[in-house]
Amino acid sequence: MHPGAWWLWSLSLGVAASRTGNPLLLALLVAVTGYVVAVCRSRAPWARSYSAFAKLGLAVLLVRLAFTVVLGSPIPGSHTLLTLPEVPLPHWAQGIRLGGKVTAEALVFSLYDGLRIATLLICVGAANALANPARLLKSLPGALYELGVAVVVALTFAPHLIADVQRLRAARRLRGRPDSGVRGLLQVGLPVLEGALERSVALAAAMDARGYGRSADVPARVRRTTAGLTLGGLLGVCAGTYGLLTAEGGGYGLPVLLAGVGAALAGLRLGGRRSLRTRYRPDPWDARAWLVSGSGAAVAALLTLASVRDPDALHPGVVPLVAPTLPLWPAAAVLLGLLPALIVPKESP
Repeated sequence: MHPGAWWLWSLSLGVAASRTGNPLLLALLVAVTGYVVAVCRSRAPWARSYSAFAKLGLAVLLVRLAFTVVLGSPIPGSHTLLTLPEVPLPHWAQGIRLGGKVTAEALVFSLYDGLRIATLLICVGAANALANPARLLKSLPGALYELGVAVVVALTFAPHLIADVQRLRAARRLRGRPDSGVRGLLQVGLPVLEGALERSVALAAAMDARGYGRSADVPARVRRTTAGLTLGGLLGVCAGTYGLLTAEGGGYGLPVLLAGVGAALAGLRLGGRRSLRTRYRPDPWDARAWLVSGSGAAVAALLTLASVRDPDALHPGVVPLVAPTLPLWPAAAVLLGLLPALIVPKESP
């Protein structure tokens, strides 16, 4: 499977999560990503990152709720759960409070908002667990090669670090030595740091042997055109994405996004002339890649359409406080994201 297809599938599910605040739909999106990751991921170290992103999402959700309890919320509410001692603040801090009443409406609103952010993080974790970083680097355009190397090295650092810690702790347990607490952490930390430094030196030597950083001579006119197209395209992508994610920019969001993508692709194609690279056995973008990326895009498009046609179902209100309901056809649209689990075989490490 082409790694770019996994990233398109995961980011599309993230776009779908950004279009709804319904906790039932968000939980369904998390369940879809979890099932696909469980079926399709390999046993490589980087494939274990899904659980780390899930824990990060849970931490973000708890922090969001804690901020609401301590700092309050602008959401009005009539169901008071508890009243904390309020700390008086100076006049220049108007609009901010510490303590006071904690209402059920404010907590539910924070729960919906935090769950949406957690779902976005989990979707990114699914992409990290499914897409092979080395193959993703090989598939990048020549203009992004150096940036891609830095990103791939950063993405693979944490999984290798976790694998080293687990290996060393298992070895200490077999020898009857402590592997937890402050003492165990200190005795495990030094070998982990030493292994990371050795891996960095080996990586630097491998990159130097492969001619990393070399570039071809390109006329100044082409360089200026490339920089203008790339910068303008990225600005257009940012503006178009913002328009799609907000209700006010629905009219201009898609045209600006498409124009930005076109300009950025043209800039990347011109910029690729500076990179003297060849690809050995490039990954083909086959029918399965189209189906995987298309299933994610279908989920994003249908959830976006549902947010326009039936916003109340996708954004349940908290004032007055009502129980969320599961809209049927948006839920069925989310289930389209399960298609990769049916057509993609389990990858080997």
